Amino acid sequence: MKSIFLSLLLSFTVFNGFSQDFSKYFINPPQEITVLDSCVSLTSTNASQLEKLLTITTNMDFIGSMDIAEKIGFSKLHLNFSIDSLQLKPQGYRLKITTDTLQVKGQDLAGLFYAKQTLSQLLSYAISEGKSLPCVEITDWPNFERRGVMLDVSRDKVPTMETLYQLIDKLAEWKQNELQLYIEHTFAYKNHEEVWKNASPFTAEEIKLLDAYCRERHIDLVPNQNSFGHMENWLKHDEYLDLAECPEDCETVWGKRKRTSLNPTDPASFELMKSLYEELLPNFSSKYFNIGGDETVELCLGKSKEECEKLGKGHVYLNYLTKLNEEVNKQGKLAQFWGDIILNHPELISEIPKNMTAVVWGYDATYPFDENLPKFKNAGLEFYVCPGTSTWRSEIGRNTNAFENLKNAAIEGQKNNAKGFLNTNWGDFGHFQPLSVTYAPLLLGASYSWNYSEKSVDNLAFHLNHYVFKDETANTGKAILMLGDAYLKADIPAGNANAFHLMLRRFKWTMKGHYQTKHLTIKGLEAAENEINNALAILDKGKPTSEDAAIVIAETKQAAKLALHGAHLGEARLKAKGYATENIPEVEKEKLAEELAPIIENQKKTWLLRNREGGLEDSTDKLKELLEYYKN
Repeated sequence: MKSIFLSLLLSFTVFNGFSQDFSKYFINPPQEITVLDSCVSLTSTNASQLEKLLTITTNMDFIGSMDIAEKIGFSKLHLNFSIDSLQLKPQGYRLKITTDTLQVKGQDLAGLFYAKQTLSQLLSYAISEGKSLPCVEITDWPNFERRGVMLDVSRDKVPTMETLYQLIDKLAEWKQNELQLYIEHTFAYKNHEEVWKNASPFTAEEIKLLDAYCRERHIDLVPNQNSFGHMENWLKHDEYLDLAECPEDCETVWGKRKRTSLNPTDPASFELMKSLYEELLPNFSSKYFNIGGDETVELCLGKSKEECEKLGKGHVYLNYLTKLNEEVNKQGKLAQFWGDIILNHPELISEIPKNMTAVVWGYDATYPFDENLPKFKNAGLEFYVCPGTSTWRSEIGRNTNAFENLKNAAIEGQKNNAKGFLNTNWGDFGHFQPLSVTYAPLLLGASYSWNYSEKSVDNLAFHLNHYVFKDETANTGKAILMLGDAYLKADIPAGNANAFHLMLRRFKWTMKGHYQTKHLTIKGLEAAENEINNALAILDKGKPTSEDAAIVIAETKQAAKLALHGAHLGEARLKAKGYATENIPEVEKEKLAEELAPIIENQKKTWLLRNREGGLEDSTDKLKELLEYYKN
């Protein structure tokens, strides 16, 4: 029988009154699925026992046959796992469930692993719905060879090992196979304690433990050390000042900046990175290494200016990048790099070494992946699409932007044969967003990176409640999704932040001079505030039972309080002379201060539920500055 695509199966009902309602249980929609004409009539108890058995075999990478009927208390059922490296696509699998056999073939061990995730989801359907395990034949494979997540662990938040282990387990269930921890200064380099001593950095031993944990779950832990721009946590120390492109203020596209980028023409810059690579890379089994290279906004404005005038800015950038690549290769790795800077010099893309992988990032719903990806494709380079969660600078998320961004990356990435799909979660300006509000875009990104389907976003609330929060009331996922779109109620132009964060961050700056905040109105902020409060009321009705349920509730409420305070500050400013914080009446400032003070104290408590102490003071100092501004 010719396989039928899942989307076509949703319109009809088959045998024994059984309908295609199992399809919503698929986190990653299968590529091809055929419904057969009979069922395995497992009871919920049988299915539960089989689910436990699958957990064991997942960890064993079991290959072979076994009669599992007795093990699960069933009359007759045979389980067979095998490898078929020729007939199946890379990382693909074929799952066939008949009346007495569960047959699983994987193109490799990873394919078997992904098949077992799909089978587990079908068992979850049978258990939850009290129905028979459907008899199906599924042939499946991922659209992207590499499907992953990048976590910013340098902008204040360094997760605990327990937090990372729990997240890795989720990513494995979602068929992700790459994880990057973005590092600027949060690795304990032996000769650079001054840089990381207050950051609670990862040690070499911790990285090795994470690497092994990831490998067991078919996830590649890829090292990621920025090597050019975003070096402020190094260059702020006088010991490294000589390496800075701009030791003093330079006028950049971001305004005045200093001490953020290395001087690429100084051999000592390369020698520093070479020594860091030698210490960092041996802790990772991955053959890849992300060397960064994004947002080098000071380049050619300071010490490298003369060289840039001779060679051109693009060539100076590319020469340094190529030199780093050669060193990476000497250490047995293949380099990835952020694609933003070289896109300013498209004529040079063809000169990039062909063994480098461009990670093409863009986080707006309208980012032109369709225009930029072919530039790398036509140059013969491998490349990733790199969308984001849009949770940074938001406190509670910007879901509509994130979901469209993820969708465009998946569609255009597949169209242009991108090697990978890397979903990023940054920590700009205090990293105030908690992990709980990032689950939605992380989960949706995982679904899209396997096989894009319009149905995925429709099923997202169900997936969050069923698999992530384990909330039978369905209120936890509903509330978090509602919070993630509350920013829309403020009705201001789209940008890299929402209204709540902009007020917390820009409290000293003019409101009417910024392209977003100049559109703020009391009506819009009140509507957003009302939406947040309604979402919190729904959250109170939720009954999550996940391992991190208590943390989910605590950190989500804390993030909502921060967002609400941003709205309250915005409303007060709109009523003040010149819309200035300093002109808010003293009695109103006192009220705002009384509201903010306990929020700051609670921020410290919730922070430590998932994260190390390093970075906490730096993050909360940004809120304390606002508190002091109210009082002075």
